[in-house]
Amino acid sequence: MPPPWLTLTGNLLSERTLEFAAWSAGRTQRASRETFQVGGKGINVSKMLHRLGVPTTALCFTGGASGAECEQWLGRQAFGHQAFRSSRPTRSGVVIRGGPTPETTFLGPDVAPDAAAVRACADFLDAQPAGLNLAVCGSLPGWASADFDPLRAALGRWLQRGRLAADSYGPPLAWLAAQPLDLVKINDDELRTLFPGEPPGTATPGLLAAAAQRWPARRWIVTNGRHPVWFCAAPDQPASAQPPAVTEVSATGSGDVFFASVLATLGRSGSTLAAAVATALPYAAANAAHPGIADFPDP
Repeated sequence: MPPPWLTLTGNLLSERTLEFAAWSAGRTQRASRETFQVGGKGINVSKMLHRLGVPTTALCFTGGASGAECEQWLGRQAFGHQAFRSSRPTRSGVVIRGGPTPETTFLGPDVAPDAAAVRACADFLDAQPAGLNLAVCGSLPGWASADFDPLRAALGRWLQRGRLAADSYGPPLAWLAAQPLDLVKINDDELRTLFPGEPPGTATPGLLAAAAQRWPARRWIVTNGRHPVWFCAAPDQPASAQPPAVTEVSATGSGDVFFASVLATLGRSGSTLAAAVATALPYAAANAAHPGIADFPDP
């Protein structure tokens, strides 16, 4: 049995997809189909981990009627979840899909969980046995506030007891990069935010090598859409791998599918970072070639 992973989604999404034969802006249109799903990077990662046979529990913050609907959806999934309820409603979003117009997603404002929900999450993490794996996924609105002090402290304690990986950005990434993580997976734009003084044209391999030298994470991966993925296991020099070429249908969630596949592969005894990247790339490409997230046929 592969080692289990907890995923933490700090910015859950109550999401509806409306499908049309064709649509365009500026007029009233009626969808042919409507579906509901819960979005958020950690949810997507848990969904793909479960598909790959890895035990997983998705941790998230929920609130209001939109949060209650998310909890109902999560309760119907094959993987486990733990919701920390907040007084603030879960954000909502709409995906518009169909016809020649490219898929378009509209997101509501980010919603930070309240202090009590953050404290509940921190207490939950502290109560877990040693030796578990945790992936911090996506943004965490409110991260810089004092409300998140308990969670930062709990993550620091987690590092003494279990493995911690991250696919994050913004203020949480700046904090996480300074911790001895097992893996940091970010995209090229996010890597550059760690080097604000560097010229925009600085090559990715050089920045990645500098990141691996400056910060204590064991392993780094930097994605860039259909361009090469760069990766580095300190103190090695960066290497790259080319994603398979596909006709893109929806890139949404492909980075999360990639992250989950890397985590699943690294959980196998003797697996290398290069092997994990090579295994994950076809899954991410297959996801981009199909609608939905982690719902594609095996590549």
